[in-house]
Amino acid sequence: MIQHIVMFKFLETACGRTKAENLAEAKARMMALKDQIPEIVEMDVFFGAPGSAPANYDYILVTKFRDLEELDRYQKHPAHVAFGQFVKELREPDGRVCIDYEL
Repeated sequence: MIQHIVMFKFLETACGRTKAENLAEAKARMMALKDQIPEIVEMDVFFGAPGSAPANYDYILVTKFRDLEELDRYQKHPAHVAFGQFVKELREPDGRVCIDYEL
């Protein structure tokens, strides 16, 4: 199994919405991918705790895939690519980090 973790640092406002509104929308859109992309074994999204350090990331995606090939298919899936374009407008320019590791 492969654990895929991505974190985003969101802008305070973007696309006419607050950070809280954008976080909620990003979570809803990401969770909808579970029904569209069969390679996803498990998925969850969490937000940073209110009042945590300002340098912390705001959004964490934790997903599991059977292997790296399935992770690759997920990343190339048109619904995932569309989500990436959507969230790119909401996050800080360098506000993304990722790790993939074997369980």
